[in-house]
Amino acid sequence: MSKEDKKVKVAFPHMGSVCIAWAAALKKIGVEPFIPPYTSKKTLSLGTKHSPEAICLPYKLILGNFIEAIEGGADYVAMITSPGCCRLGQYGNSIENALVDMGYHARYIELSLYDGIKGMYNVLKEISGKNDPILFARAINIAIRKMFLLDDLEENLAYYRAREITQGDADKHYAKALQYIKDVEHSRDLKRAKKLAFDEMKKVKIDEKKEVLKVDLTGEIYLVCDAFSNQNITKELGKMGVQVRRSLTVSSFIKDAIIPKVFRDGETHLQRAYRLAKPYLMRDIGGDSLECVSDVAYADERGIDGIIHISPFTCMPEIMSQNIFPAMRENCDIPILPLIMDEQTGKAGYLTRLEAFVDLMRRRKRKLAKEKSQSEKIAVEVEK
Repeated sequence: MSKEDKKVKVAFPHMGSVCIAWAAALKKIGVEPFIPPYTSKKTLSLGTKHSPEAICLPYKLILGNFIEAIEGGADYVAMITSPGCCRLGQYGNSIENALVDMGYHARYIELSLYDGIKGMYNVLKEISGKNDPILFARAINIAIRKMFLLDDLEENLAYYRAREITQGDADKHYAKALQYIKDVEHSRDLKRAKKLAFDEMKKVKIDEKKEVLKVDLTGEIYLVCDAFSNQNITKELGKMGVQVRRSLTVSSFIKDAIIPKVFRDGETHLQRAYRLAKPYLMRDIGGDSLECVSDVAYADERGIDGIIHISPFTCMPEIMSQNIFPAMRENCDIPILPLIMDEQTGKAGYLTRLEAFVDLMRRRKRKLAKEKSQSEKIAVEVEK
């Protein structure tokens, strides 16, 4: 292959399944996506070694992803950035400087979270060296649609995990279902891929009468979405008969920050956050704090059995959220489990806390059901 024919390789950090959506967009514009090895202990070790001591877990993992990507041959590493109070706005400069200090020469590019379609367009333009609005529109379209489909499939997985008869059966079928979506190269084929993927999930044998608890997972979006950084919390809870709904997803963020208002359907997560968090938090204080406070109120409103708030160690917006939760108990009668994660978090103690929280929710649910049953009996006797 001549130098002129060589495709540019672009790497994005892992955060759940977001690389699958980005890979589809890059392929569409003729750029080769370089997907680094999935985040592992090696990734964390590399990132931690070259990170400031007090920086949060997502930074260390992203830096580790980039190191592995560059050593694997990536020409570009792409990073998201954001304005506001969260340190995410400073991650870009810090990571770029760290890579230069280590002697790496891959080009670095940033995607600003709130530049919307324009920001995505500019990134694709810089990476590809092209300026084709129709081609870029198709690339952005397939990336966004795939991301929504991937999040829907993961929500479906949570349903089956909590009810599966044979442990691990849901994950086995999910791997096959995921491949259908990975293989799609054109938007017109997504509808068929969705049907094949969800039909695959229906093959999981489940106990429909099983007592299942429902839990919302909120917190810092990276930890909520990424299985390695949250120690696969949705899978662990699924083993305990808990159906987990991630309150923060990449697709919900896309709906708020990328998709134009005229194309949005219904209330977005951020709009709901401003509405429900208002009695406790008047303005956005950075990160996902506003959304987390509102997620507690929203979970209570829907009668969910409990909510887990997961955050990186030293994350100030999430520390603020956790300090607001006690004040919400007057209006929100829902169990809340805060979990703080860093590279030192041990699996055994983590699982023990989850098991204790599940036992608490299960006892509470049975107690409430018993009280409701007694109240209904008394009401019937009064009517007689």
